[in-house]
Amino acid sequence: MTSLAIGPVAPASAAARELLRAYFDDVASRYLGRAVTACEVDAAMRDDPSDDLVVLLVAWWGGAALGCGGLRLLGYGTGEVTRVFVRSQARRQGIGSALLHELEAAALARGVSILRLDTRHDLVEARSLYAAHGYREVPAFNDAPYAEHWFEKAVGTDAQRSAGPDHYPFGLRCNGAGSPCDMEGDEGTPSCPPHRRPGSDP
Repeated sequence: MTSLAIGPVAPASAAARELLRAYFDDVASRYLGRAVTACEVDAAMRDDPSDDLVVLLVAWWGGAALGCGGLRLLGYGTGEVTRVFVRSQARRQGIGSALLHELEAAALARGVSILRLDTRHDLVEARSLYAAHGYREVPAFNDAPYAEHWFEKAVGTDAQRSAGPDHYPFGLRCNGAGSPCDMEGDEGTPSCPPHRRPGSDP
C-alpha cells in the first residue's frame, strides 16, 4: 500500500526545483489573478532565493513529489517557516499538516524555540492551516513586500521537549526530521520506509 513519506532534499535538487517552481507559480498567479509566465516565475525565484534554507522537506506519495516546506534560521533561537506548499490535486489530505509537524521537529532539533512566518491576505487556506496548528497572529516583524499577516509559535515548550524528537503526531519519520535522510538518485527521493498517511487538513 502506498503511503506518505517526508524527507529533506537539497534546494538545488531536481525535485526541489520542480516543487519550488510550482509554489512560485501558484502564489504569483493567485496574487496577479492570471496565469504567470515561465519568465515571471524565474524572476520571482531569483528575487526570493531558497538557497539559504537549512531544511527543505518534500512530501512523497508513490514516488510523486506532492508538497514541500522550508526552514530558515534567523538567530537567537528563532526560525522561519517558508515555502509551505501542496500541489492542488493533493490538498485536503493532511500533507500540509504533516509538513508543518516535521518542520517543527527539525526546528527543535536545531535549537529553535520560536517559529515565525508571514503570508498574504488572499492565501486563506494557509492562514487557516497555521492558526489550526497553534500559530498566533502577531504584529509585523518584517517589511517583506507581499507580507500582510504575521504569525508566531513557541515550539520549545516543556511538553514538546519531554516528547522528544521521536514524537510525531502522524507517526511520520524519515530517519528523523532533525537529521538528513539517506538519499538515492539525483531526484532526492527518500530511501526510508513508507509512513502512515495522516488525516485531513482543516
